[in-house]
Amino acid sequence: MKDRRPRLQKRISWVLAILAAVTAAPAIAETPNFGKFSLVPGFETAQGKFSGYTGGSFSLSAISNRDRDKKACIGFADPKPDYTMVLEKDFEQLTILVNTGNTDTTLLVKGPDNDTIRCGDDTGRSKDASISDHNWKKGIYQIWVGTFNPDAKHKYTLTVQQK
Repeated sequence: MKDRRPRLQKRISWVLAILAAVTAAPAIAETPNFGKFSLVPGFETAQGKFSGYTGGSFSLSAISNRDRDKKACIGFADPKPDYTMVLEKDFEQLTILVNTGNTDTTLLVKGPDNDTIRCGDDTGRSKDASISDHNWKKGIYQIWVGTFNPDAKHKYTLTVQQK
């Protein structure tokens, strides 16, 4: 009779390798494309300006179909967030604006926990996205800048403002 232990050990090794890869994926996915920044109340305007470019075919609705205010989360971006924003203290009001020169952009902000999602689309007459909201808690936020068309590349400036 043939010994089946080597075959079983090989299968267990494969299962463990797959589990290791799957559990490491969220840590890899959280590395932002363009960087990490920290803000405290009273920050200077220049501390809230960043640049990047859109791109990717990952549907932002895969993160969430709707945000905490029931707004639709739409657009396409890279699976990794563009930025990680660290709020060192609570902010009563923040506005996050995208400026591409009027390209149709979208915005998704997740944090400080996995259940708090904010989504933005057009800003007034501009097709560029924005989110203006209250009650931003201290913590880590992930920011995605997207477009309506997959893989569309557009340079942008991301601005975070406090009221």
